[in-house]
Amino acid sequence: MPLAPSFAVMLRTEDNVRIEAAHTPSRGPADLGIVLAHGFTGSLRERPARRITHVLSGFGGVVSFDFRGHGRSGGESTVGDLEILDMDAAVRHARAIGYARVAVVGFSMGGAVAVRYAGRRAAAGRDGRAGRDGEIDAVVTVSAPARWYYRGTRPMRQVHWAIERPLGRLAARVGKRTRIRSRGWDPVPSAPHEAVVDISPTPLLIVHGDADSFFPLDHAHQLHDAAGEPKELWIEPGYGHAESAATPDLVRRIGRWVVANS
Repeated sequence: MPLAPSFAVMLRTEDNVRIEAAHTPSRGPADLGIVLAHGFTGSLRERPARRITHVLSGFGGVVSFDFRGHGRSGGESTVGDLEILDMDAAVRHARAIGYARVAVVGFSMGGAVAVRYAGRRAAAGRDGRAGRDGEIDAVVTVSAPARWYYRGTRPMRQVHWAIERPLGRLAARVGKRTRIRSRGWDPVPSAPHEAVVDISPTPLLIVHGDADSFFPLDHAHQLHDAAGEPKELWIEPGYGHAESAATPDLVRRIGRWVVANS
């Protein structure tokens, strides 16, 4: 089956970073938009993200995008901090092109950003500081970390080498087209397990594999335990990490959940 056609669009963030995005029209409900956020060193142009976009477009229109420092987007990656501004631009675009309901689906780093963004938006809405443009109706986080600086697995030690060492950042730039900011966080952004507290009453789905080689299951449980209702936790047998391991069946189940809960 050919992948669904998509239409390129260039977005601008609140801090004036150029973000490459694409809109794949819905083959399902016309009023539902799904913002798809990739993991660290990923891209909307890579085949796993394109497959996920195609499947999700059966449930709603999909706005996929490259985080800052990734692919053809501008700027440098801050590995989960300022990326909430990139997601904000994508959500606002989904609203601007007419979607009445908007859900965010994020993988790995994108899942952490989805949690942080949703928590900030919900808190701002309760305080009367947020308009409708950036509002979201449901959140799905897949293979996401619950806390920062985790080095408990070999893949995550390699990720930290790529982030923290000049040679690692060069390797990420050359091999993955990912440009990483050299200076660290100041201040340190809220961790996902802290931000998830604020998402309620927006529906939240946490998906994690029991074969994830990056983040063990305690990350998923920490997120779920901290979150308010309504929330669901899916522990997927045999599922590895993020986009590359996501099967069409899992993505379809996520799509059905989004339709039912947004």
